Amino acid sequence: MPIRRLPETLINRIAAGEVVERPASAAKELVENALDAGARRIRVSLVNGGIDGLEVADDGIGMAPDQLRLAVERHATSKLPDEDLQAIATMGFRGEALPSIGSVATLSLTSRPEGGEGWRLVVDNGRIVHDGPASAAPGTVARVDGLFAQVPARRKFLKSPRSELAACLDHIRRLAMARPEVGFVVEHEGRRLLNLPPLPDASPQSTLARLAAIIGPDFAGNAVAVDLEREGLHLAGLAGIPTWNRGVSDHQYLFVNGRPVKDRLLVGALRGAYQDLLARDRHPVVALFLNVPTDFVDVNVHPAKTEVRFRDAAQVRGMIVSGLRRALDEAGHRASTQVSGAALAAFVAEPLPAAAGAYPAAAGPTAFGAVAEAPRLFNQLPPAFAPAFAASAPVSAPTPPAQFPLGAARGQVAATYIVAETDDALIIVDQHAAHERLTLERMNRALAGGAVASQALLEPQVVELDEIGAGRIADRADELAELGLEVEAFGPTAILVRATPALLGTCDVKGLITDLADDLSAFGRALSLKERLDGVAATMACHGSVRAGRHLSIAEMNALLREMEVTPHSGQCNHGRPTWVRLAKTDIEKLFGRR
Repeated sequence: MPIRRLPETLINRIAAGEVVERPASAAKELVENALDAGARRIRVSLVNGGIDGLEVADDGIGMAPDQLRLAVERHATSKLPDEDLQAIATMGFRGEALPSIGSVATLSLTSRPEGGEGWRLVVDNGRIVHDGPASAAPGTVARVDGLFAQVPARRKFLKSPRSELAACLDHIRRLAMARPEVGFVVEHEGRRLLNLPPLPDASPQSTLARLAAIIGPDFAGNAVAVDLEREGLHLAGLAGIPTWNRGVSDHQYLFVNGRPVKDRLLVGALRGAYQDLLARDRHPVVALFLNVPTDFVDVNVHPAKTEVRFRDAAQVRGMIVSGLRRALDEAGHRASTQVSGAALAAFVAEPLPAAAGAYPAAAGPTAFGAVAEAPRLFNQLPPAFAPAFAASAPVSAPTPPAQFPLGAARGQVAATYIVAETDDALIIVDQHAAHERLTLERMNRALAGGAVASQALLEPQVVELDEIGAGRIADRADELAELGLEVEAFGPTAILVRATPALLGTCDVKGLITDLADDLSAFGRALSLKERLDGVAATMACHGSVRAGRHLSIAEMNALLREMEVTPHSGQCNHGRPTWVRLAKTDIEKLFGRR
């Protein structure tokens, strides 16, 4: 076949495949154009998640008729002052967005510069169908209708309207974080989903206020400030302390010269900074702003402009890791605990040894019956232990430590760690991590035998979420009911919780629903909850477990130790961390110089 030139309409559709993947891509491009036009207020209106309709109105400088016509031509842009691609200081630059959108939808541009006349240009799937005067306020209104309506092969790959709406909101929120001096309003079919008034300037105080408005007011109270300048690079922002984390990485907001990015280098550096501070399946919440000279970064390496290339990638990675580590270290006990290296080396996580003839191996729901053979140590047990221990009796004397693999409880440290004694060692148990695993194993056994029993709340609780998160929970109500969680929609942005799994006892209902919404976001509609049972059950178990900071009686501590001894996998929590460590008597003697 001979080489031939492709027709202009096909060239535009090929470009559209790179730039406009979904409604969120179009929304991002149009909002970036509005920002580059100097807008102080931007309004975004969506229909059916942006699939059927998308409009972006701004109060920027506007365009004259001849500029409107150039705007829909490929590779025409006002954002490069000269031909130097290393001097890009605007959000957009490729000159492909508007013609690409116009090639796969009906694109209407209505604009008026200050002191000029209003004009409207309409492009219908690559053809200009209207070019004439129009009544318009100063600024520009860009409207997109019927995205991919004439390209069915592309349209069928779009997700549900709710998923497309979520993607649009995510892009707009990220842009709003970087520009606190600009007001943003987002409406979906008449409902206002986002209303961010413009702030006085782009100062750190305004940025903090904008972040709190988008991420939530708790973020600032659970984050540390990051501020590091090195060799012409400046890193600033907020980083959540390790204990304030989320189940998915969607809450990591990264910006380079004010441009939101999802760059693998930056994400990898972020992961490295939090290494050893977070469980493998938990993710920090951060908002980091990296400012570099324009010739230090190439923003022209990705059609959607979400990835960048740095002149010195190692320098950027090192700066992010060191900047975050320094900020987290300065937070003191909020971030991590400093311990003696020698003492830490002496603590070794070990597999739980089999009880020396004391108990039979755990084998399903009846395994707890073996505990009845132990001395009656259990007085006032918390509700969460009730399913495992039906009988109790007063303690008449201290328990001999040799009777049990995990020894006898002697006390509690920092209302978090149970200290137990065996004949030749000291055992330290993380009460929350241990009980989290026990709760998960109980839930798995209950699910294997049928649906999990529910426990009705005395008063139903209302949990506020964003519209997307609430929709995800409401859509899975039937599946969640099988796990013992009874929920229903309570308006577009709230969930009414009527019952929780009985195995969880008293749990943090708000935290549970919030984390479940994150879980559903991570694996979407393609998988059922049963296919992702481990993750969902683990999330529930975490919120139904004995918390760090809860004071336990000796009887309750011993109850937890005994249940650990007959429960499979109790040596590690649901996040892969050890639930207990052993310090041998000889190791204690070394710490005090006796050996």
